[in-house]
Amino acid sequence: MAKYSEEFKIKLVTEYLHGNLGYKLLAKKYNMPSQTPLQDWVRASKTQGMEGLKRRKRKEAYSVQFKLDTVQFMLETGASYQETADQFKLNNPSLINHWMKVFNEQGIEGLRPKSKGRPSMSKKHNKPKKKDEKNLTREEELKHENELLRLENAYLKKLKAFRENPNAFHEKFKQSWHSSSNKKDSD
Repeated sequence: MAKYSEEFKIKLVTEYLHGNLGYKLLAKKYNMPSQTPLQDWVRASKTQGMEGLKRRKRKEAYSVQFKLDTVQFMLETGASYQETADQFKLNNPSLINHWMKVFNEQGIEGLRPKSKGRPSMSKKHNKPKKKDEKNLTREEELKHENELLRLENAYLKKLKAFRENPNAFHEKFKQSWHSSSNKKDSD
């Protein structure tokens, strides 16, 4: 359960925006231990509207391309985690921090979704599975390598386009992001 309700967040943000109390006094008025959550709520409401204060019912699954675009944006512009989160309409800047660490350690492969949950209780041991995975057919190895090269090529093309005209990249991304978010809303 969330520590603060959606109604409480909206009440405090509205009071901050339309009142004359600052973050510190408002947090003190409502017995909040810190003003930081209030600052985050106000920032979220300014960038995403009151929708930014809502708690998401289910975990969002982000595509590899979206994660890559986010990391690329941050690397190219030097934006902070919070600025990047605002740009991509994310409520959680620490998520971008995690993607950045994984990308730096493992590259694009690290941004791929991992299977979740506990592995099944089979009688086979994990060691033979690893040996089987290494014995891929030549065709499977080539397919895997081909897929990695396609991803790398797409990344480099976007990087080149961004370096040539960063403003066009932002406009194009905003348009594609709005159209894809509209599709999700209609589902």
